[in-house]
Amino acid sequence: MHYGICNPNTTDPLSCSRSQSSIKSARIVHFPNDIVFQDCVRQGELERVGCFIQTRRVSLDTIYHSGMAAIHEAVLSGNMECVKLLVKSGADITQRDEDGWTPLHMACSDGFPEIAKYSISLGADTEAKNDCGEKPADLIDPDCKELLHLFGVGGD
Repeated sequence: MHYGICNPNTTDPLSCSRSQSSIKSARIVHFPNDIVFQDCVRQGELERVGCFIQTRRVSLDTIYHSGMAAIHEAVLSGNMECVKLLVKSGADITQRDEDGWTPLHMACSDGFPEIAKYSISLGADTEAKNDCGEKPADLIDPDCKELLHLFGVGGD
């Protein structure tokens, strides 16, 4: 492919290019470990999440730009195996995000009863209030019967 000299009389935007010799080689972009780790958690890439943890390239209690820690991201993805891996590796099941939400708040809000049960089995506080004064049970969708039953609320 050969790029010609800029021709101001043409309407073709591709004809106004630099010569090939002045085009720089492709650059490699490196993201900080925390950004890559957070993405791996969101995508449920358990092997990569485990590698980050084992090599101590991340701290599990870090609150990311999203306002959440890795445990919150894992809960929101609905990935129980990722939640278990993080907890096994030292993530705090009672950690709060920047709005005071615990992983249990998120499990209830987003309709993940198995993660809610698991969190409770590890000692998550069902009475914990977020910054708006809401308890996890307050955030349950009325159609999520399994969560309603778990918390003993809203049932008929």
